[in-house]
Amino acid sequence: MRRFVVLFATWWGTGYSPIASGTVGTLAAIPLYLLLVRLPIPYYLLSLIPLTLFSCWVSGKAETIFNEKDSGKIVIDEVVGYLFTMAGVPLSWGGVILGFFLFRFFDIVKVPPANIIDRRMKNGWGVVLDDVVAGLYACVLLHILLGVI
Repeated sequence: MRRFVVLFATWWGTGYSPIASGTVGTLAAIPLYLLLVRLPIPYYLLSLIPLTLFSCWVSGKAETIFNEKDSGKIVIDEVVGYLFTMAGVPLSWGGVILGFFLFRFFDIVKVPPANIIDRRMKNGWGVVLDDVVAGLYACVLLHILLGVI
């Protein structure tokens, strides 16, 4: 079970990157997006529910394994956040790249309520839900920008 949790929490080891593990984890989310984007949008959105719940569970277990609150090694939250960012975005490399940068911006800046979630929520829920909020902000702005560009 420990290997399973660590494998997913670190998103196949990308969380062990010595620098910018969250950025590396987000980059590693792109292949999953490229698979999911082929789904009709209702199925894409439905897939986010079990992925988010699974990520919360894995993140909570990983905090115990790593003995660290919101460990930098845990990057499955970035994966979920990026998938929220890309919801409903037509497949294009421009969208993939812009979505990546927008998500990283909102994940780092932690616009409310992401900053409140990050500070106050404990366990896996707190690890993941601030990234979901960042992903939602990035998604809205991405749709606006892609509609204008």
